[in-house]
Amino acid sequence: MTLRNCWVHVIDDDASWRTSVQRLLSAVGYRVALYESAEKFLATADLDTPGCILLDMRMPGLTGLQLQQRIVEMRHKLPIVFISGHGDIPTSVLAMKSGAENFLTKPVDTGVLLRTIEQAILRGCEDRDQREHLDTLRLRVASLTPTERKVFAMVVRGNLNKRIAVELGTAERTIKWHRQHIMQKLKVDSVAEAVSLAEKLNLIADQDPSQPGSQ
Repeated sequence: MTLRNCWVHVIDDDASWRTSVQRLLSAVGYRVALYESAEKFLATADLDTPGCILLDMRMPGLTGLQLQQRIVEMRHKLPIVFISGHGDIPTSVLAMKSGAENFLTKPVDTGVLLRTIEQAILRGCEDRDQREHLDTLRLRVASLTPTERKVFAMVVRGNLNKRIAVELGTAERTIKWHRQHIMQKLKVDSVAEAVSLAEKLNLIADQDPSQPGSQ
């Protein structure tokens, strides 16, 4: 993916500012989509393509903060850079705590704006890659049979084959067979890799001392 082919969504009720930003960003190679309101953005924007959002704080209808909350609720992860004509520190702090990438005050220096957009898009792409990687790992775990999931859960908690066999009421050789298939399905080559995968997906919870493997 080429950074300059990413979309920058500009949401601002100031038509002249939208136009000037579009000219600037288009000149350096970004794809730019303009919206005069948060409502227009929600109705028409493609949120599944890489990019970022330049969002005005104060607009008629939904405010920038309200739109930010809507986007969070929709579980979309496009980075948001707030642009405001008002240097409101409490509001900017609230925006950042809610996950905004940055908060800039108009008039914005051209160099600062371009660097901020580039940083936001890069971080958004990193986050997207990480989410896709975790989704792939979840699909691999989902491919395990119920018995394989039990074995997997006990293996990543440090249980040996003999202990797992006793707990599941089966033969040790059967557990060895399950472990081989689990490794193949998860595409890992060692227990350490399996443990790392489980940790990434938060599958290793704190254990009760009475449970297997807690000793």
